[in-house]
Amino acid sequence: MPLTNVQARDLDAVIHPYTPLHKIREIGPLVLDHGKGVYVYDTQGKEYIEGMSGLWCAGLGFGNEELVEAATEQLRRLPYYHLFGGKGMEPAIELAEKLKEIAPCEIDKVLYSSSGSEANDTQIKLIWYYNNAMGRPEKKKIISRVKAYHGVTVMTASLTGLPNNHRDFDLPVANVRHTDCPQYYRFSQPGESEEEFVQRLAGNLRTLIETEGPETIAAMIAEPIMGAGGVVIPPESYFPTIQPILDEHDILLIDDEVICGFGRTGNWFGATTMGMKPATVSVAKQMTAAYAPLSAVMLPKFMVEALEAQSAKIGVFGHGFTYGGHPLGCAIGVKTIEIYQRMDIVGRVRSLAPQFEKRMMALADHPLVGNVRCKGLVGGIELVADKATKRSFEAAQGVGAKVARLGEGHGLILRAIGDTLAVCPPMIISEAELDELFDRTIKALDDGEAVVSREGLRTAT
Repeated sequence: MPLTNVQARDLDAVIHPYTPLHKIREIGPLVLDHGKGVYVYDTQGKEYIEGMSGLWCAGLGFGNEELVEAATEQLRRLPYYHLFGGKGMEPAIELAEKLKEIAPCEIDKVLYSSSGSEANDTQIKLIWYYNNAMGRPEKKKIISRVKAYHGVTVMTASLTGLPNNHRDFDLPVANVRHTDCPQYYRFSQPGESEEEFVQRLAGNLRTLIETEGPETIAAMIAEPIMGAGGVVIPPESYFPTIQPILDEHDILLIDDEVICGFGRTGNWFGATTMGMKPATVSVAKQMTAAYAPLSAVMLPKFMVEALEAQSAKIGVFGHGFTYGGHPLGCAIGVKTIEIYQRMDIVGRVRSLAPQFEKRMMALADHPLVGNVRCKGLVGGIELVADKATKRSFEAAQGVGAKVARLGEGHGLILRAIGDTLAVCPPMIISEAELDELFDRTIKALDDGEAVVSREGLRTAT
């Protein structure tokens, strides 16, 4: 089909992240115009169920008038200010208080930034700063995991355990190490039970720490559920098994809640759902229901005391962002958490989770699907060329992307992460809308199976 005027303008002016830039002109961008509830509409007026909450973030859907009103009121009152030099604003104070109330661990203070990448980057700077304050300048290495996603700054892209985030960006940088991905379906050995799998990964982690030298390792960073790595849900015993190893070697656990936070997994935070005992926490995305960019690092008292001690030594705490704690984002964040609490978002996710899981699990019988996995209202549908052997399609075939585009034809937006389709609908979705989402997913899978069969994509090369 010929490009519309707005599509042509887009292609002449915009670079699209996480997009095959060499192909975008062939297929054309999907240009959205407006949204309401769980639906978004393109410039031609076509309706789509937003099955990914944008990018895991629009937990309250689109067109929430309370959030629009909170934003408008704050823009009229104080459209911008900063927190540098001891300045303060009521929205930043109130949001920090709310975060401390609901945090999954003991938190003393909050440091704001604008994105999840910035929050995780800040985490590493603060861990390094903390160890310098404690007289341990050699304790600087950070352990991440294969298939992890922690951002796209130089440091957080290094922590991210996905090859395409490293290739030709000259990454990862020094002081980053990656340990095993806890995905049982893809990485377990023949005949290995889940518990044996966890014990093997824990043993590998211990070996890595002892080989590198525990005195050189500062922290491990982990998502409770790995989102952009393909919705990887670790076995229940995974975090309880590795936590003692980290504690034994004085290695802090950084909890990246950018995707899992604020009810998505059936608890306020994914750490609670997955049995994590973190020292620090990063949040973003659903903190403002995606209505404004904002992120935060939540810190324990012992780290805050170290920051204060270093400030006394150096004369200033030399870190911060112009828009960290922006009053617009903070005001929206306050209202977002108020809405979550009023509507009992945790209870709502728990009530919808059985239906979500039932519809997800039913997809396992589809000839294109090798594995499905979910927790709360987030899940992954992994497409395979051979169900019996778990053989994947060739990456160059782009089967996941093809199915996602076919879904758009049926009025459905999902995200293809390689050949895994991520599903993460707004948490306000109704039971009927959830059924419609999966009905459209089945249509996309059926169309995908037809393409795979017609083009002979299952043939191994």
